[in-house]
Amino acid sequence: MENSWATSGAAFGRDLHLDLTGPGGVRAALLRALRDAVRSGRLATGTRLPSSRSLAADLGIARNTVADAYAELVAEGWLSARQGSGTRVAERAPARDAPGPARRTTGPARPADRPHFDLSPGSPDVSSFPRTAWLAAARRALTAAPSEAFDYGTPNGRPELRTVLADYLARARGVRADPERIVVCAGFMQGLGLLSRALGAADSGGAGRIAVESYGLHFHRDVITRAGLGTVPLLVDEHGAGTQELPALDDAGDIRAALLTPAHQFPTGVPLHPDRRAAAVNWARSAGSYVLEDDYDGEFRYDRQPVGALQGLDPDHVVYLGTASKSLAPALRLAWMVLPDRLVDPVLALKRTGEWQSGSLEQLTLAEFLASGAYDRHLRGMRLRYRRRRDQLVAALADRAPHIRVSGIAAGLHAVLELPPGTEQSIVQAARWQGLALAGLSFFRDPSAPGAPRDGLVVAYGTPPDHAFTSALEALVRALPPGE
Repeated sequence: MENSWATSGAAFGRDLHLDLTGPGGVRAALLRALRDAVRSGRLATGTRLPSSRSLAADLGIARNTVADAYAELVAEGWLSARQGSGTRVAERAPARDAPGPARRTTGPARPADRPHFDLSPGSPDVSSFPRTAWLAAARRALTAAPSEAFDYGTPNGRPELRTVLADYLARARGVRADPERIVVCAGFMQGLGLLSRALGAADSGGAGRIAVESYGLHFHRDVITRAGLGTVPLLVDEHGAGTQELPALDDAGDIRAALLTPAHQFPTGVPLHPDRRAAAVNWARSAGSYVLEDDYDGEFRYDRQPVGALQGLDPDHVVYLGTASKSLAPALRLAWMVLPDRLVDPVLALKRTGEWQSGSLEQLTLAEFLASGAYDRHLRGMRLRYRRRRDQLVAALADRAPHIRVSGIAAGLHAVLELPPGTEQSIVQAARWQGLALAGLSFFRDPSAPGAPRDGLVVAYGTPPDHAFTSALEALVRALPPGE
């Protein structure tokens, strides 16, 4: 039910004790007073505020001052304004820490802390996990499993999975591999950690650096530094990472590898330009170094021909890393590396020292899931589902926020919304008050990268379940700034 004013507009200022004293002038004081009234509950959700003319007269201040304050609070998400409905206290979620892709670094949030809607990147739509098909594959795999499969596993992973993966990756991603060069990992992070330690070992020349994209995941940089290596940023533009700069950055010859997302740069969403793909491989060959290819979202493409894995250009200098986290579910803890011959023994030696291993039964189930064709069928279905969501996002922006440019939508599970300079943080905050978890583009920027950060939003249209997606989009467009 709509909250009504118990008294006249003049009583509003007195009854709510809007204190317009303090630093910053009348406008700043009014903003503080209104925020405090909403935060404390004295102005409840849905309460209609008096017109700017009425409130200005009641408080004895200029009407423009009130109108400007209302507009700023609407942009921040405290208030909402609709034609014919006036200015009201906006629907909002309980206060919580600033949103971002924290699920991958801090563990699951308590239910009371979760947002109503989540468009932050980091997970697929886990509600679409193919439970029936996976269970059928698990039964077949369990029935056919040899007795030794129930013993402690080997560090390189089950041979059944490595054999099927070699065939699948060659067919679907153009990867050149044989099962003996595949190592199964308990997630991408474990694989990156093993590689970083192997590349930083004494017989690899001791401590050095790994080149990373200037926009990426901070915990990847953390894994590298924990292994004793430094990082150096590669600037990212509309053509992907600036791999042509690698020879100049490597003037000391201490860059052991370059970590890249060639198929779909995360988070900007651009594929690595063919010239830069060649530049990365040529540098690795000439320097005796490696490219670590994170095949991020490589299986989800919509408006372009598939881009083959970079590893196919030079299997001796490119490490291919893939995972089932996006195609199936993060809970499986299944990932894989296709290693050059020279890295197989060093990586396995490290993995034998007590590294966590993926469960053999999950590996056997995935092998059966791949071999039966169920994985291909699942991916085709998910491509259609995610493409529909992407189209729905683009249509909503075109209709409700045509001034917002959207990019990175030809593949993957997220899009980038370009924002005017200096507006990102206020919009993320406004989304928070709409009960929506969003990640700003600056969250993913390497702090050591030169130049000014870009303002934008990384909108993961793959994360929400189907029943929540329309409401999540509605919350998103409410949080976006109005056009000029």
